[in-house]
Amino acid sequence: MTDITVTRNDDASRYEIRTGDLLAGFAAFETKHGRIRFTHTEIDPAFQGQGLAGKLAKAALTDAAASGAAIVPLCPYIASYLETHEIPGAEIRWPKRPGE
Repeated sequence: MTDITVTRNDDASRYEIRTGDLLAGFAAFETKHGRIRFTHTEIDPAFQGQGLAGKLAKAALTDAAASGAAIVPLCPYIASYLETHEIPGAEIRWPKRPGE
């Protein structure tokens, strides 16, 4: 079985998930004023259906929570993941929707 790893790439402002040496997907983020805003999550079509998006989200959110940054889920996938999974120590700042 191929090793799956998730790493934070600050130069590209994203968490990357790899299967072996191949980039399988990423979760893009922006940091500002003690917050990490997750803006987009993408898994390469060749790797879809393997549960990699969930593994990426869990690792990225766990790392963000450990850093002490507040998490702002702008990406629909990250928001959905946070609605159904507990991330210990995470401070979530849900974005306001128009009209709220």
